[in-house]
Amino acid sequence: MKPSSLHHHLILAVAVVLLTLWLPALFAGAAGVGNQLLSFKAALPDTSVLENWFENQNPCYFSGVKCDGARRRGLENLVLKSANLSGSISLPPGSKCGSFLASIDLSQNSFSGPVSDLSSFAACSALKSLNLSSNSLDFSLKDKDFSAGLRLSLKVLDLSFNKISGSNVVPWILSRSNCNEMSHLSLKGNKIAGEMSFISCKRLEFLDVSSNNFSTSIPSFGDCLALDHLDLSGNKLTGDVARAISSCGQLVFLNLSSNLFDGPIPSFPVENLKFLSLAVNSFSGEIPLSIFDSCSSLVELDLSSNGLAGLVPDALSSCSSLESLDLSKNNFSGELPIETLMKLKKLKSLALSHNRFFGKLPDSLSDLPSLESLDLSSNNFSGYIPFGLCQGLGNSLMELYLQNNLFIGTIPASLSNCSNLVSLDLSFNFLTGTIPPSFGSLTKLRDLIIWLNNLRGEIPPEISNMKSLENLILDFNDLTGSIPPGLGNCTSLNWISLSNNRLSGEIPKELGKLPSLAILKLSNNSLYGSIPPELGDCKSLIWLDLNTNFLNGSIPPALFKQSGNIAVNFIASKTYVYVYIKNDGSKECHGAGNLLEFAGIRTEQLNRISMRNPCNFNRVYRGNIQPTFNHDGSMIFFDLSHNLLSGNIPKEIGKMRYLLILNLGHNNLSGTIPEELGGSTNLNILDLSSNRLDGTIPQSLTRLSMLMEIDLSNNFLSGMIPESAQFESFPPYRFLNNSGLCGYPLPQCGADSGKNSNSHHQKSHRQASLFGSVAMGLLFSLFCIFGFIIVAIETKKRRKKESSLDVYIDSRSHSGTANVTWNLTGAREALSINLATFDKPLRKLTFADLLEATNGFHNDSLIGKGGFGDVYKAQLKDGSTVAIKKLIHISGQGDREFTAEMETIGKIKHRNLVPLLGYCKVGEERLLVYEYMKYGSLDDVLHDPKKAAIKLNWSARRKIAIGAARGLAFLHHNCIPHIIHRDMKSSNVLLDENLEARVSDFGMARLMSAMDTHLSVSTLAGTPGYVPPEYYQSFRCSTKGDVYSYGVVLLELLTGRQPTNSSDFGDNNLVGWVKQHAKLKISDVFDPELMKEDPSLEIELLQHLKVACACLDDRPWRRPTMIQVMAMFKEIQAGSGIDSQSTIATEDGGFGSVEMVDMSIKEAPELNCKQ
Repeated sequence: MKPSSLHHHLILAVAVVLLTLWLPALFAGAAGVGNQLLSFKAALPDTSVLENWFENQNPCYFSGVKCDGARRRGLENLVLKSANLSGSISLPPGSKCGSFLASIDLSQNSFSGPVSDLSSFAACSALKSLNLSSNSLDFSLKDKDFSAGLRLSLKVLDLSFNKISGSNVVPWILSRSNCNEMSHLSLKGNKIAGEMSFISCKRLEFLDVSSNNFSTSIPSFGDCLALDHLDLSGNKLTGDVARAISSCGQLVFLNLSSNLFDGPIPSFPVENLKFLSLAVNSFSGEIPLSIFDSCSSLVELDLSSNGLAGLVPDALSSCSSLESLDLSKNNFSGELPIETLMKLKKLKSLALSHNRFFGKLPDSLSDLPSLESLDLSSNNFSGYIPFGLCQGLGNSLMELYLQNNLFIGTIPASLSNCSNLVSLDLSFNFLTGTIPPSFGSLTKLRDLIIWLNNLRGEIPPEISNMKSLENLILDFNDLTGSIPPGLGNCTSLNWISLSNNRLSGEIPKELGKLPSLAILKLSNNSLYGSIPPELGDCKSLIWLDLNTNFLNGSIPPALFKQSGNIAVNFIASKTYVYVYIKNDGSKECHGAGNLLEFAGIRTEQLNRISMRNPCNFNRVYRGNIQPTFNHDGSMIFFDLSHNLLSGNIPKEIGKMRYLLILNLGHNNLSGTIPEELGGSTNLNILDLSSNRLDGTIPQSLTRLSMLMEIDLSNNFLSGMIPESAQFESFPPYRFLNNSGLCGYPLPQCGADSGKNSNSHHQKSHRQASLFGSVAMGLLFSLFCIFGFIIVAIETKKRRKKESSLDVYIDSRSHSGTANVTWNLTGAREALSINLATFDKPLRKLTFADLLEATNGFHNDSLIGKGGFGDVYKAQLKDGSTVAIKKLIHISGQGDREFTAEMETIGKIKHRNLVPLLGYCKVGEERLLVYEYMKYGSLDDVLHDPKKAAIKLNWSARRKIAIGAARGLAFLHHNCIPHIIHRDMKSSNVLLDENLEARVSDFGMARLMSAMDTHLSVSTLAGTPGYVPPEYYQSFRCSTKGDVYSYGVVLLELLTGRQPTNSSDFGDNNLVGWVKQHAKLKISDVFDPELMKEDPSLEIELLQHLKVACACLDDRPWRRPTMIQVMAMFKEIQAGSGIDSQSTIATEDGGFGSVEMVDMSIKEAPELNCKQ
């Protein structure tokens, strides 16, 4: 059966089954019902979900089916949870239901459609419980459905984890007096916003509206004596908590975490509370004693991630039932309140990390018999780690986190008594001595993390007994000896990090037995011997750092035979906080960078690493590694630099398509650079310097469009450096000391540099005649006269230009941005700096000319502001007008990155792109010169027509939509390498004198990302309202992200509305607002001005809206490419009979006729994307 047929069949099957089960005579007709159920089972893709549904069996004994056999009343409960069902939940009109069916559970399926379909269950008069959680229901209601409300009288309703959004969901559910009967309501994990009130819900016992988009004041719950479970977490609620829940005296569970509550912690009923979480808010002050007045029932208390301070109150000891206490990430101080804690005999989890506690840890911590997790990281505890921990036979400690403190002394061997220990982190302390061999008895240990201490001695071979070990991280110590081969028996290892020690010996080939090994860091040691080819059997390896050792032999081609088995997270079921520190490239600093596990450590403590490492860590990256791979090689970091390796570079390295960093520098490698290396198209850094490589630089390297750094110096390379914008941007020293290398940025090939520039003259002087002398005298006099005239003119011009510079400097110094004031050494000399140009008429322009044309970049010349800088209108001396973008100031150096990107952007020419005419860098200033666009941005023309003095009819808007699509398609499909815009929006669509759309700012986000690492993610990945949903999860830009943003621009053209901040949207945006109207009268979303123009346009507008919705699909892979978008437009145009003489209305008399819009993308005279 075809998938589509099967899907349709399942919908019908569900309807048939439900209708059959709801017949009043169900129990009497058990055999017939059984046959219907079995037919339904047979239609399922996975029949195992109903494995005990057999023939010749009473259907009342089927799993999920419950009948009241005692009173022979028939079906009471129906449970089809996780049955792989899909389709609509609406039932045909006239459906009848058995009068005893009280509960239906259809959770964890794939049902879709509006929640208004729930009202069809009104036929079930006895229905009191309905569970549709974890499906795909939405809130696209028609007016009549909204006014009718939910036509059910339920006690239990669970709609959690669906796709419900909008601002009127809660009022719709609680209308028609539904609130009076409701005892359990769960709306968790949707995108619901707007107001909510539960004052009339007097019987409500369970309420969960967590993880939604509520941004109002906390609602009042009125007389809530029945309420025992309240979860409002994961919203943006504010207001008076005490007032809202003052009457909820029976609360057992209260979760207000991850909201915007502030001020002191309020008083509220705690008599019956077992769970209380106020985490991730902005509460301040001390913990009020009122919380502990009657807390004997409290089991879990979470006050983490607030601004609380002071001491931990002694009154905490009255919470005798407390099992979990989390006060982390606050400003608590004082010594560990051990006497108070000793009274909490049931305490299992204690988290006090990231506070300001100090003092020594007492041995009496072992007197907490139930303690399973102790986190004291990032405080100021000092002294010795207690030897008495886990001394009791009944110890249950599983997690011990003491990193980032001031502990000294040795690691107590008695910690091996913690037989249940799973995670141990003692990093960032001042511990000495050796790693106790007795740790080998910790067979349950998964994490052994003790980096940045002063440990010495060997890594005990007994560690090989830890069969559950996943992470062994011992960097930055003084460990000696060899790496235990027995680690190959720890087959669960994910991360082995032993860098910056004094280890010696060979790399054990047994490490190749580790199928889950993702990170292997052995750099900065004294390892010798060859690299074991068995490492290529580590199918999950993504990070291999062996730099700065004494490894010899060749690079085994077998290293590159990985299959990339890792799907999403590079270490399954483990969340890692890491930092990657990029090395500064100084001679003492070896390798590309350092990846460090950083959980529980304060960022400001990074300076401690510099004390143990010669590198100046000038760029720090934080986050999580989440690569996604196919079966074509998964390595992303490969550093074998500063060793004694010889032989050729394996051509197989080109198979590593996800490789970001490749450093083979400072070895004895020979032969040629393999052509196949051009297949590693994601390379950011390539270092092959200081080897014995010969031959030419392969032309294939020009395909490495992401390459930001290259170093091929100190080899025996020859021939011409490949011509590309990328290579032209690299500084000369990256190619120096090669025997025959030439071409930019080195001297041109064929130039005879051996000639003596100081050769002797071959002719002697002759005595001049009297006539000649007189002639020369006259000529000299004329030159002097002309010289004086020219000097006078130029002096006047220069004074004028210097005046402009003075105006500019003065305006900068008196602006409110003191942190970015003018900082230019030799400012006067800057006047003569020439522009690097791509347009011949501009070749002689200088910085002074730009200053003069903008009156020192005065506000009167300012015509726009954007995320990347201000834009000024400048009229040049030849009468032409240009636009000058003055980029925002950045903290990084970025000169080479700036030049590289400008050279790339400047060569891109297309009629639907704003051409870059030139650029220059003066001090901290970076200026870009663009062609001036008469009508400014689409954003201004659409949303501020008075400013633009133009009104767009549909013909003009259609032309703009197609033009912008054509420009974006050119970037995506015709440029090599393909260019992702990253910030497509209406303000980046400019309009020339013919209202032709020109896409601007392409390449700017990538430029800023390259030049500075401290810009916000929103700056680099789009503008609110235009950002596709996947960017908030991965921050990885793609062409499909641009397609989404283009879809928003198309919606703007169709609706006339801005993407955000409309009062009609509520807490939604333009995309959500349009999607809400998708099942209503969809024509209501169109700009009324267009409908007034010609009501017959509705069909064509709907066709274009369909294109926009395809671009706005939440799933990137379902969105069309821009080529496909152009094809859709072409199909619409061909089938609509568009009037070829449509005119564009303007206030100054309009334009001429507009021809049929051209759908082509390639344009022969302008196509120039070779980079």
